Amino acid sequence: MIRLTLLWIFVAFIAAYAWRDWYKALCGLILLMAVVEHPDLPKSIMGIQGLNPWNLLLLAIGMAWAWKRHQEGLHWDIPGKVTLLLLIYFGIVIIGFYRLMTDLSGIYEWAYLHRKEPPSTGNLWGENLINVLKWVIPGLLLYDGCRDRQRFLWGVTALLGIYFLLAVQIIRWMPLEMLGGGSDLEARSGKILLNEIGYHRVNMAMLMAGGAWAIYAAKALFEKRLYIWLVIGASAATVFALALTGGRTGYATWAVIGVALSLLRWRKFLILGPAIAAAVLLLVPAAQERMLQGMNPDEYQPRVHGPVSPSPDEPDLYTVTAGRNIAWPVIIDKIMEAPWVGYGREAMQRTGLAAILWSDYGESFPHPHNAYLQWLLDNGLLGFIPVILFYLLMLSYSMSLFRDSRDKIFVAIGGIALALLLALLAASVGSQSFYPREGAVGMWCAIGLMLRVYVERARQFADAPVEDLDSVSGSQLWGKPA
Repeated sequence: MIRLTLLWIFVAFIAAYAWRDWYKALCGLILLMAVVEHPDLPKSIMGIQGLNPWNLLLLAIGMAWAWKRHQEGLHWDIPGKVTLLLLIYFGIVIIGFYRLMTDLSGIYEWAYLHRKEPPSTGNLWGENLINVLKWVIPGLLLYDGCRDRQRFLWGVTALLGIYFLLAVQIIRWMPLEMLGGGSDLEARSGKILLNEIGYHRVNMAMLMAGGAWAIYAAKALFEKRLYIWLVIGASAATVFALALTGGRTGYATWAVIGVALSLLRWRKFLILGPAIAAAVLLLVPAAQERMLQGMNPDEYQPRVHGPVSPSPDEPDLYTVTAGRNIAWPVIIDKIMEAPWVGYGREAMQRTGLAAILWSDYGESFPHPHNAYLQWLLDNGLLGFIPVILFYLLMLSYSMSLFRDSRDKIFVAIGGIALALLLALLAASVGSQSFYPREGAVGMWCAIGLMLRVYVERARQFADAPVEDLDSVSGSQLWGKPA
C-alpha cells in the first residue's frame, strides 16, 4: 500500500511538472520502466484496461509536449528515409493486427488446449496494437526535445538508469546460494525475477547484456576520474546481474556486443574481454554450468516426444536449444508455404503450429522463440525486408557516430545505441521480438537520442575533418564534458 501511494504521488508530481518542463518529466517516465512491470503495480484502474499510472503519465506528457513544442520552436526534422521506414514498420504492425482480428479461431484453440480464458477483444487491441506502438513514443519525444547538452544528459541518464536500476533489483532479489548451481539458477531466477521485478528472465538477460556495454559507453562523456569509475562500477554491477539471470542467450549476446564494439573502437577489450568473462564465471559458477548445459550426459533433459537422447559423446541439441531444434524446422516449413506475406500477427497460434507442437511433441511454443522467424511467419519477406533495413540503417548511423572522435558525445551515444541495438538483434536468434515491447523502451530511447545527435552532427560538423580515432578532443557539440 505504501509503495502504491508513493507511486501515485510520483506520477501526480511528474504529470504536473510536465507543464513546466515536459522533457524532464519524460525522463521520469522513462525511469519508471525499471519498476513498471512489478506485479504490485496496477495494470488497470476500476477494471478499465490500459488505464494505469504509466499510460496516464505518458498521456499527460504527450499533451504537455504538444502544447509546449510550438513555444520552444521545435520542428520535426528526422531524416526522410528514417521516417519512411518507420511508417512502413508501423504499417506492417497495423496490417498484421488486422489479419489477426479477422481470424481468431487458432487463438481460441490454443487457449482451450491450455484451459485458459481466451483473450478479450480489448486485450487483443491493447497487447497487439496499442502497447506495441506506445513503447516507441518516448524515443520519438526524446528526439524532438533533445536540443542542448543538458537535455542530452538528462535523456542518457534516464535511459541508462533503466538498466542500472533493474540490475540493482536482480542483485537484491537473487539469493547468493544460487551462484553455485546452474539448474537451480535457471529455475529460481525465472520465478524470482518474474515475481519480484516483473520481467521474464530471458528478457532481463538481454537487457543486462546490452545495458552493461551501453553504461560503459557513457564513460566517454566524463573527464573526472570519480565519474569515470562510477560508470565502470555501474557497468560491472550490470554484468554481475546478467550472470545472475541464468540466461544463456544473454551471455552470448554480451560477448557478441563486446566483440563488435572492440573491433570498431575498443581494441583493448579483445584482450581484456576474455579475462572479464572468466572472472565472472569464477565468481558465479552457476553461469558456467548454464553455458555448458546440454554438453554433459548427466544433464540431458528427459522428453516424452521428439528425438531420442544422443550418445554420451554428443551434445544434446534438445537441451542446448531448449527444444527449439524441434520447433524451428516446423516453423520454417510453414514460412515456406507463404514466404511473401506470411499469416498475420500471432501466426504461431492462428495457423495451428503451436497446437501441433503441443499435441505431437509435448512442447509449448506459443511463439517461435526467434524474432526473425516470428516476423517472417507473421509478415513474410515483404514485411521482413523494410524492418531489417530500418535496424541496419540505425546500426550504420550508430557506428558512424561511435567511430567519430571529433566529439565525445558522438562516441558515447553511438556506443550506447550500438550496444542496445546489437543486444536486440543478437538475442533475437533465441528469443525476443521485433514488435516493440516494454523491454525495448531503452533501445528506442537510445535510437531517438542517437538520431538527434546524428542530425546535429550533419548540420555543424559536415565539413570538418575526422580526427584520429584514438584521440578524442574536448566536446564541441552542446558544450564541454563533465
